[in-house]
Amino acid sequence: MRLSTGRHRRTRTLSIAASVAVASGAGGVYLGLTDDGARAASPTVTVSTTAQLESAVKSATAGTVIKVRGGTYHPTATLKSTASGTPAHRIVLQAYGGEKVRIDGSKLPAGSWLAAIHGSYWTVQNLTFQKSPAQGLVVTSSTGGVFKNLVTADNGDSGFTLRGDNTVNNLVQNLDSHGNYDAAGHGQNADGIAVKFGSGTGNRITGARLYDNSDDGLDLWQFSTPVTVERSWAFGNGENRWSDPAFEGNGNGFKLGGGGVAVAHVVRSNAAWDNTLNGFTENSNTGAVVLHRNTAYANAEAGFYFATGKARLARNLAVGNKGGLSKLGPSTVSTANNWDSGVATPALRSTDTTTAYGAREPDGSLPATTFLTTGSTAVGSPMD
Repeated sequence: MRLSTGRHRRTRTLSIAASVAVASGAGGVYLGLTDDGARAASPTVTVSTTAQLESAVKSATAGTVIKVRGGTYHPTATLKSTASGTPAHRIVLQAYGGEKVRIDGSKLPAGSWLAAIHGSYWTVQNLTFQKSPAQGLVVTSSTGGVFKNLVTADNGDSGFTLRGDNTVNNLVQNLDSHGNYDAAGHGQNADGIAVKFGSGTGNRITGARLYDNSDDGLDLWQFSTPVTVERSWAFGNGENRWSDPAFEGNGNGFKLGGGGVAVAHVVRSNAAWDNTLNGFTENSNTGAVVLHRNTAYANAEAGFYFATGKARLARNLAVGNKGGLSKLGPSTVSTANNWDSGVATPALRSTDTTTAYGAREPDGSLPATTFLTTGSTAVGSPMD
């Protein structure tokens, strides 16, 4: 039609019935208005079936927001995307409101990852990834990713993995990763979280609980750029809970390198307890790893094992570790830790682990606890 401005424009209209059908039908695509008043597909997609979820992840582009209704979803192939968002138009995959969503890999072919992101500027939050034949969630060469309030549990390899070069400025916040076990490797590979085989600055892990995994709580094997790990707990790793007669799980709480890479990771205000090897270990990383105000309690080997590198340890606390408080080499700098001369060991307020397994706070942060707290601001993790 001709407009008063003299320009020719075409408009499209939808009947009420058609609008309702598209808004509530397959895929749950909701409609908005374009600048010229015509209706167009919104980037927000609400899904309630496995097929819709698979399609939405495959089709995601910059600005897509995928909201997953409560329930359990069983993909028949890895949920995979190679798309990237932008800083202004992220790709978001999240639960709908406060609904509980479980993405379950028990119907995947052997060896399959459950979810794989090969792109940047994703936000993935408030979801559980469970029972995969292999890794739960794998993120490769991502810039600016935010992975928040996730659970990765009972997978056939590491629960959560960051990997690849150009892995830059990713945040993993409030992750619970537990019960992961690789039967094919007799438990030697499945960590709570693995940041491996890659490089990139600005990656941070905070508020994680990494527990009851067959291998290690956290593993930074052959990641050649510093990773910051803070206010996280690793416990109960390395125990053979699967009655595997050839079990080979390691059982370090925080494994901070290895594979010939020297790198100065930053590790502060964390706690490791009841692991079958060390609470914190360099794992042959000769770099100047910084450890500040961490606590190691009741691990089967040393609380802090840094025998070959140039680690810098300050204001850490070790109590009740069967292999000794610390095993340090001549290049390690140790200052104001409770094993150093003149530093008192404060009493622990509680050694009851019950509250550490409790529900997280409403915002996803770690549960309030007196476990392993001391009231001291001089040494040890604040456990918050």
